[in-house]
Formats: sequence, C-alpha cells, structure tokens
Amino acid sequence: MSFLDQILTAKRDEIAAARHLKPQAEVERLAAKREDFRGFAESLARPGVRVIAEIKRASPSRGDIRPDLHPGDLALAYQDGGAAAISVLTEPAFFKGSAKDLKRARDVVELPVLRKDFILDPYQVYETAAMGADAMLLIVRILDDDQLASLLSLAHGVGLETLVEIHDEADARRIAGLDAPVVGINNRDLAHFQTDVDRAARLAALLPQGAAVVAASGVRDDADVRRSLAAGIRRFLVGETLVKAPDPAALLRQWSSIAVPNLLNS
Repeated sequence: MSFLDQILTAKRDEIAAARHLKPQAEVERLAAKREDFRGFAESLARPGVRVIAEIKRASPSRGDIRPDLHPGDLALAYQDGGAAAISVLTEPAFFKGSAKDLKRARDVVELPVLRKDFILDPYQVYETAAMGADAMLLIVRILDDDQLASLLSLAHGVGLETLVEIHDEADARRIAGLDAPVVGINNRDLAHFQTDVDRAARLAALLPQGAAVVAASGVRDDADVRRSLAAGIRRFLVGETLVKAPDPAALLRQWSSIAVPNLLNS
C-alpha cells in the first residue's frame, strides 16, 4: 500500500471511533456555537510574501521531525515573524498531531488557524469547527466530485474557510466552477511523498483567474521563494523547514523582505 492508502485506511477507522465516542449531533451543536472565526483568505490577500506556517511533529516519509515541539511557543514565533496564518497537523497516526496541538496554538495567537488533515466525512467538518479552527484542508485527490462539492459547501455553511489542495492537471480541472477562493498546489506526491518544487509553477496557470494560489511543500530557502515569485506565486505553506529552523521568526522575516512584483499583490 502507498503512504496515502495507509493514511486513509487509518483515517476511516479514526472517524468511526470518534463518532462512537462523541455522536455527530453533539459535534454539530458544538460547531454551531462558534462565533470567533478569523479571516483566512483575508490574511493571505495582504501584500507581500504570505506564509502559512505549519506546526508539524512528524511525517510518514521523514519520521519524527520535532516530536517534542510546543505548539504555543512555535505559534508565537510564527506570529512574531509575520506569518499570514498557522497550519496545524491534527492527524495522529502518521503525523503525530492532535486537536490539542491546534487549540494550544490558536489560544496564544491572533492569526487564523488552518486544520490540516485528511477530511473525508461531514463529521470531520463539524469536528473542525468545534475544535476551534478557522479553515480546513480539502484534498481533491482523496475525494470524488460529489464528496468534494458537498464538503466544501458544508464547510462554508458552518463558517469555515477552505484551502483546496490539488496536485496535478486532473485535479485542476475538477475544481473548475467550485467555490474555492484559496487553492493549494502540493509539490509533494502524497502516494510516495516525492517532491517536485516546480510543480506549483506549472499548475498555477491552469487555475481560475483570481484564485489565491498557495505553493505547498518543498520550500526551503530564499531561492525557492524567488523561483515561485517569478512564476507568479507569492503565497506558501511551509512546514518542515520552519519547524527545524533555529529561529523560525527570523526566517519568516527574511522571506517577507523579498521584493514581490506589484502585479502579484492582489
């Protein structure tokens, strides 16, 4: 089985267990109480290099990255460095994340927080709102067309914004016509976790005009940022590089100082 197949098998078991412990009706009630959503797309729309800085303990391909990290401390460093938003891995089996990581991060910052996980079921949408996230990831390649449209609509209906992730040309065609104002292009193949840092640049041209494009995975240094800027992309989701950085705030400030062509500040 590929990494992705293993993750999805574990995720379905996780959803079933969560539903048994806390019925969906109860999670829906908790989600309905949310009133304090922070503007995810709005923050990404501000001028300059905009980074969604990720809290990530581990990955299937890398193993432990920084399992002992403190989500609150890292979130504060990201905010101090000028991050546009914070992404938190909540997948437990392969990435060692949790809803607690998300809550601890959001409690100490004013930035919008993205839940990054493998969302397959409406239960998880309500769960995402209830746990305090402002936005959630939807991965096109793990959903059929009906699931994608339904989960997207449900997320927006409960107040969540979305980052819709694509990986190839087929994914790009599938999101045409959907209400997906923020689109992430994953440079990493989730099946085998191989990375092609130029993938986002190639696919960005296929997306609807006006979409806020986010390059995800593989951004390591100034050269990677400049390469994406030259291809018309100024928004990034960065995890491992920031998590392992001795001073993530300084690295974020360094990237923010890179000049962005005026035509991209929209």
